[in-house]
Amino acid sequence: MEDCSNLREGKFKNLRGDILSTRVVTFKGGIHPPTSKELTNKVEITEAKPPKEVVLPLSQHIGAPCAALVSVGDEVCVGQKIGEADAFVSAPVHSSVSGTVKAIQTRDTVMGKGKCIVIESDGKFTVHESVKPKGSIESLSADELKSIVKECGLTGMGGASFPTHVKLSPNKPIDTFIVNGAECEPYLTDDHRVMVEKPDNIVLGVRAIAKILGVKKSYIAIETNKPDGIEVLTKACEAYPEIEVIGLQPKYPQGDEKRLINAVTGREVPSGGLPMDAGCVVDNIGTVCTFGNTIKTGMPLVERVVTVTGNIVKEPKNLLVKLGTDFQDLIDQCGGLTEPAGKIISGGPMMGNPQWSTNVPVVKATSSILILSRKEAILPEPSNCIRCGKCIEACPVHLQPLILSKLAERKDYKEADKYNAADCIECGSCSYVCPAKRRLVENIRVAKREVIAMRRKQKK
Repeated sequence: MEDCSNLREGKFKNLRGDILSTRVVTFKGGIHPPTSKELTNKVEITEAKPPKEVVLPLSQHIGAPCAALVSVGDEVCVGQKIGEADAFVSAPVHSSVSGTVKAIQTRDTVMGKGKCIVIESDGKFTVHESVKPKGSIESLSADELKSIVKECGLTGMGGASFPTHVKLSPNKPIDTFIVNGAECEPYLTDDHRVMVEKPDNIVLGVRAIAKILGVKKSYIAIETNKPDGIEVLTKACEAYPEIEVIGLQPKYPQGDEKRLINAVTGREVPSGGLPMDAGCVVDNIGTVCTFGNTIKTGMPLVERVVTVTGNIVKEPKNLLVKLGTDFQDLIDQCGGLTEPAGKIISGGPMMGNPQWSTNVPVVKATSSILILSRKEAILPEPSNCIRCGKCIEACPVHLQPLILSKLAERKDYKEADKYNAADCIECGSCSYVCPAKRRLVENIRVAKREVIAMRRKQKK
């Protein structure tokens, strides 16, 4: 397989107006919603105020929940493992503060109700004795590096929260590692600020993961609407010719890993397949940065950058947040709201998870807290389909959303399966471009889940 068959030269300006040249790629389909990133894309990361209490769910990832390693009344330190991952598809949980375990109980989380460890902070942030620098990449074997990934509780930090050590254990040959710096969702700027402010950690993480995978070529793919990120990381990679920074045409959903693989390498991940079926592994840039920090300091995943944003947030910010911090605490640190909220979203407006309350904790996958006004949150009334075909043109997976939606409404899931409903990535591009404002992605989501359930029954 030959890499980068569809790359071409591209020129664009950085923030100073200088002309930059890099290879620029994209995929077929997609949409161009307003980015709304100007609220925070130039706002430097600041450390959030220390929380008095953290609520740490034992399930912050795809896969099996952790088993609690502590009991009520126990004293804990920062970086101490408090939840053990017994299953392969799982990731341990660590304390983000030092203090006393106040409760182990079911609480509201961004993913629904779940078992949580509640810790009352003592305000000292005493670091656990196990937190020590891991050494140089050269001194660590691939297996040792993979063990560090697992033990530090690393998961995808771009939204899906898939345990990273699982992703780094492919059962097929891998020749390409791609770092996802697209951040194509509107409003989100946490990855952008990490690129600009923490390039050394990113490069260290890329080199370490490349060693784990045994690949000789890695790509850091960044949309060209983040020229400062491209410039900073290109400079940081000068000493490492095996790492190439590539520009992406700004487009949604450029950050979907299968679309990214196609854009960067020209390869197609087969229907129902995984990135490894195309010889690739893709990781979010925040995940890679966190791994680099863990190698340097020994600190596991206990904090992350969160964009708190929205037109009704008084002072939108990019905050470095202890995991388990309450959403409302962060909103208050941004000056509160200028008017009542119409919708609260964990993540971006296209694929984020709506929340019924701001009293839920930040978890590993919390990239953003987005607050929409009541006016912004109103959904327009749908009308009859005019068969314009815009949804088909926009679909990055090359499906036929109008047909799939109608099959879902008729509950004809067998026919929906024939039209590849399970391949839908639920990006919402079809609903966004529909002039009739049809609830396309909502209907297809139902069909997709029914098709997957139907397939599972057939296998039994």
